[in-house]
Amino acid sequence: MPYENQLYQTNREEKREHDLKLISRKKLDVTGVLDVDSFDTEEFLLKTTLGYLLVRGHNLHMKNLNVDEGVLTIQGRISSFDYIDENKQNQAKGIFSKLFK
Repeated sequence: MPYENQLYQTNREEKREHDLKLISRKKLDVTGVLDVDSFDTEEFLLKTTLGYLLVRGHNLHMKNLNVDEGVLTIQGRISSFDYIDENKQNQAKGIFSKLFK
């Protein structure tokens, strides 16, 4: 039922902790991931329990994703990660839309 999905999603967002663990700029372990909005080899846009997270680098790829547990591992050359507000989120999605046209 649709209302059950909404309740489940809300509970999922509230109870998860959000952590980042960067290992030698080659591996990023992220917990508290709710959704992967978009990704390519240079950028990942993640919805986390603490807001949107933009990860940038080179040759990035998803090594592990478990949305039920909120765990994601990104491997590659990680150059930066940044939390973005709603204004920056629209700007980041604009970048992705230009790449995928």
